[in-house]
Formats: sequence, structure tokens, C-alpha cells
Amino acid sequence: MPTHSTPTRREALGTAALGAAAALTGIALAPTPTAAATATARPTAPSSPTLALTHATLLTTPNSRRVPDQTLLLTHGSITASGPSSQLKPPPHAQVIDLTGKYVMPGLTESHIHTSGDDALTPPLFPLTGVTSVREMWGLPLHHAWRQKIADNTLLGPRFVIASPIVDGPPSIWANDTGLPVIEVADAKSARAAVRRVRREGADFVKVYSRLSPDAYYAIADESERQGLPFAGHCPDTLPMSRAATSGQRSIEHLHAMLLATSSREREIRAALAKVRIDPSEPSSLSRYGSWFRQVHPLEWTAVRSYDKGRARRLFDTLAERGTYVTPTLTIHHALERTADLPASSPDWKYLPAWTVASWPYIWDAMIGSRTPEDTARIRRIYEHRLDLVAEMHRAGVRLVAGTDTGTGYAVPGFSLHEELRLLAEAGLPAPAVLASATTHPARLLRLPPARPADLVILNTNPLTDIRHTRDIHAVVNAGRYLGPADRTRLLAAVEKAAAESTPPEGGTLPTATPGCACNAPH
Repeated sequence: MPTHSTPTRREALGTAALGAAAALTGIALAPTPTAAATATARPTAPSSPTLALTHATLLTTPNSRRVPDQTLLLTHGSITASGPSSQLKPPPHAQVIDLTGKYVMPGLTESHIHTSGDDALTPPLFPLTGVTSVREMWGLPLHHAWRQKIADNTLLGPRFVIASPIVDGPPSIWANDTGLPVIEVADAKSARAAVRRVRREGADFVKVYSRLSPDAYYAIADESERQGLPFAGHCPDTLPMSRAATSGQRSIEHLHAMLLATSSREREIRAALAKVRIDPSEPSSLSRYGSWFRQVHPLEWTAVRSYDKGRARRLFDTLAERGTYVTPTLTIHHALERTADLPASSPDWKYLPAWTVASWPYIWDAMIGSRTPEDTARIRRIYEHRLDLVAEMHRAGVRLVAGTDTGTGYAVPGFSLHEELRLLAEAGLPAPAVLASATTHPARLLRLPPARPADLVILNTNPLTDIRHTRDIHAVVNAGRYLGPADRTRLLAAVEKAAAESTPPEGGTLPTATPGCACNAPH
């Protein structure tokens, strides 16, 4: 790891100091000159290529051990040394920032998003809320363009890991009204062709979906390995979850399939699921998904009532042994299944266009329809069961990653990840495990490169005592660039202004389909 000229005593810190830096970030770091900026507003330029963060309490991963009164040295954005502030003195040319009373932890990763919009809105919100890496689950040319602008230092944004378009079996739940690409594959030949296509198009992984046949799914798994391309996404309706794990699927999204897989009546429920039909001539995705949701809800209720703890433990052991990650997306489950708890307003919503926020009740009505009191009580119990499953998976050693399904509704980019962390804590995960779900676990899942500029969040209060403290952000280091309190205030104000000035797309003020993946409906 490159170093700069320092006194001999600092060199004596050696491996232990750099080891602390690696533990802090979850991966090794090396200097790469870079700077983040937005197209509409830029962070304050650094006064020196060396930044010294002094007298901070480090929260190292994976055990979130507190290391008080530490100094981090960043050169050209990368951590080059760390150690006790009493021993590690900043070089004379360094920009020194005193972080007495502050807590420094790795930048957060949001592992399930669906984003759209213009440059001034969505990308900056992630780093400004401490989210320095994201996994985009429905890849579009827009996301690749954002990633290039971020690399070119013309846009403030997170590191993007970008999925392929959804690869699904026919007829896909997604109709053509979204304007988003869906690749339908009916057999092994077309499935292999789809994998080769998305690799040529630059996808980081193949996004598999709910209606894939076994032949198509296994062909995707095999061709993905041949092409050196991971695959992740939904567990198809036709496939036991354990087979998805043994086939090499990197992550399984949401908890719908998990209910079926842990039921003693799984075979019976899957037979009923195979009879669920959607009308391929129906032009509206909302109508399709609403119909799907209402048909599958009774099957989920059957699964909850027939939960088999032994079966669940065997499955969880398989997921843990195979290294299969699970993204619970409790945020979207909560929004759809605890609708009485949906807020009428939120301070976070000012960072989105008013017409976007106004569309959410319309989308929810179309997705959910009317529920009887009995339906509401059952769905509430289903949600509680999902929380229990999350706790059981954690205890069994399944690697959980934090993702929200942001882009579907009632979730604001960046801000919603902090809500997901709160819900994971509510499910029973201890604070270190919650933090790992947004730091070390996704770093391994997404195979983030070992040599990259630093991503850090600097908090005013300790998240180990209350996970909600991850919202109490003092500053952020995003791709090596320090965003202090004044930077964050100014840049958030720029996003708020852009949101207020945003006009709805041509054709109306309300969308005709969910703008995200609607992965939220049972499958």
C-alpha cells in the first residue's frame, strides 16, 4: 500500500495501523486520485491532498469494535495510515479535521434499489445520507451513464453495481407500459442468449425473476458461470429455494419465497402457485401485479400457518453453507403490509418531486385494492412472521444485506436505508449485525474492488447504542472526498430546489405503473 513520507515513529505503527484502516472499511484501500462533484453543485475543494481525521472513535468491522481517539490519514482520497492520535501526527501540509466526540464507520451500502430521474436529484442523495455504494436491480442505460459521470467527477453519486434488465419467463408480470426493458426467455437456448447479451451490454450481474422455468433458470446459472457473470434476484416460483442456493445464485431478494420454502406444505402451495394466472393482454403492470398479489396472499397465509422450524433450519443452513445472501427488504414489506403505519408526510419527501410523492397513494390503491378487516389482520401477522424469519436467518448464520426496494414508493433514496436498518434491529438483530448488513456483507456480495478511495460516514452519536443514530450524520467521505456539514447542507438544499422545480413527465401527473421493480408483490 502506498505511503507518504512520515517520521519513523509513524512508520513503526506499520501493519497494525493499516490493519485498523482495513478493518474500518471492510476491505483494503489504496490511493486513486479522484474527487466527487455534482452537475449542479460541488463540494468544497480540499486544501491539501492529505486529509487528517483526528481524535475520532472508529467503529471497525465486522464486530463494530470501538477504537477511541484515533487518527486516519487519507492521501489522494485513500487511507494510508491510522493509529492513536497521541502517536500518529498529521504531516505539516495536511488538512486537519478534529473529530473529537464523533464516530467513524464505513460508508453504507444499499443493496436493492430501482432509480430513475435526473442527475440533480437521485444520485447525490445517496452519499449525502451516508450511502456510498448501491446495487441497482433493474439496469438501464441511465445508470451506466450516471456511473460514468461519477467516475469522471462531474456528478456526485455512489458507486453503482448495475443489474441487467429483468430476465423473466413469459408472460412476465411486467407489461409494456413501464417503458422498462424485460427480457423474456422461454427455454434454455433463449436463456443462454440473454446472459450473453447482458454481458455485452455491460451488466455487472444477471437479474433473475419470478416466472422463469427450471430449464431456463438452470441454463442462466450455467451460462453465467461460463461468462464469469454472477446472477441474483428472485427465487423463481417453480424452484425450491435450496436449489437456487446450490445453483450458485448470489443473493435472494425479498421474503415471499422464504415463506413457501419454510412451510411443511410447500409442495401443495407451489402446486397452487402454478395455477395462478395473469392475463398477458392486460396492458397495465399495476393491474397485473394487483391481481397477482390478491391471488397469492391466501397461499402466503397458508405458509405462515404451516411454518416448519426444522425445515427452516435446514434451509438456512444450506444458505449459510453456500454463501447465499438474502436481502429482506423489510422497508417495502412494511409499507405494503402495515399500511396503517404509512406516514401522511415526512421531512425526507421534500427531496423528491411533489408529483412523485402524490403518485404513491394511487399506486398503493392499485396494488393492494380493498382489504377486509380479516385480510388486514392476516397480512399484519404475515409481516410479523417475516421479522421472525429474519431473526432466525441471522441466528443460523445466513448473511443478510440491507436493501429497501427504493423506487417503488414511500422510500426516499438514501434516507430509506436508515429505515431498513431500524427495521432489521426491530426484527431482533443486534447493532453490529445490522451495521454489517450495510457494510461488510454487501462489500463481499458485490465484490467491491480491493483498491479504491475511502468511503466513510462520520456520526455525531454512537449507532451501537441506538441504530437510529446512523441518521445523525456529521460528515461523509465519498470516494475519498470529504463532505463536511456545510457541504452537506448546501448540496441537500440544491437537491431540494431541484425537486421543487421538477415537472411531471409528459402525459400526466401520476404514473401508470410502479416506477420501481414492484418486487414487493408475492411471487
